[in-house]
Amino acid sequence: MPHTDDGGSTKADCLNQLWGALLRDEAAEGFAYKAIILHDAEDAVHADELRLFDVMTERFDMVQLPVQPLLNQHSKWIAGHYADEFAESHGKYLSTREALGASVPSAGVGCAFMRESLAAIATTRGGSPFDPGSLTEDYEIGLHIRQMGGRTAFVTMRDGAGEMIRTEEHFPETLDAAIKQKARWFVGISLAGWDRMGWHGGIREFWMRLHDRRTSLAALVLCAAYLGLLLYGLRLALGVFYGVPAEPMPDFLVSCLWITSGLMLWRMAMRAFFVGRTYGLAQALRSVPRTFIANIIAILAARRAMGIYIRQLRGGSVVWDKTDHRSAFDTEIAA
Repeated sequence: MPHTDDGGSTKADCLNQLWGALLRDEAAEGFAYKAIILHDAEDAVHADELRLFDVMTERFDMVQLPVQPLLNQHSKWIAGHYADEFAESHGKYLSTREALGASVPSAGVGCAFMRESLAAIATTRGGSPFDPGSLTEDYEIGLHIRQMGGRTAFVTMRDGAGEMIRTEEHFPETLDAAIKQKARWFVGISLAGWDRMGWHGGIREFWMRLHDRRTSLAALVLCAAYLGLLLYGLRLALGVFYGVPAEPMPDFLVSCLWITSGLMLWRMAMRAFFVGRTYGLAQALRSVPRTFIANIIAILAARRAMGIYIRQLRGGSVVWDKTDHRSAFDTEIAA
């Protein structure tokens, strides 16, 4: 279906065009759809997905299935870090959110919305359910549904063969593409999300939104930590090669370093556990050094995101940085 306006545009704007086409289709045919499912064109969709959505949307207004990045033999480190992050996020965080009674954000793929829930949001937005000024319309729509009293769910269910009913897809495999995608997420969730979505929903929702929006601050802390590590290495080198004596660290600082080192090892162990449960032992071990790659991408993406956000605050238009994805059926690069 062609877009009614010239570009540029956002994904939310395109989704609103499809929403309008859906309404026209319903009016012409004299029926109403039950639910709307979102997928990217390159996704690999599980054969049992429609049946699962059909059942679960009887009880919930938004249903999200696990998303599992496909391993890429040509990009084991950059594309591979998405596998680590999604294995942990969809293996732990989303289940925790649901258990706590907080809203479950949509991932934009592998999710279904009750048609009436989107219609209810559309009535508050001039007839369109998705905000064209958002770079993370999928994340926001799940929170909006919950704020309006709807029920959201993250569903982990296996098929008859014991396989998880999930969505599989390839993620960006170059540094530039990963930075562009992560920057878009940072702006939409961590920076603009603060302005757009606020802090509604009580202490549990407040805590989970704080968790979502910590990424930009975390990138700043990571940058300071790596800079400190580099400077400490240079200081040791001065002592070895030039005999410059190093001042002893205060006991308090030494204790802090031991504590933070222990917490870092715990976090890496937790990530390795969830990666191993999804992809096996080899990928679990690889997730440990991939943490460094993920941190570097986060730092560079946060820098780019701040520039985008500042331009938006100054009245600049919302620009959609499209990242190319390989099809999930591209077996040539499958690991």
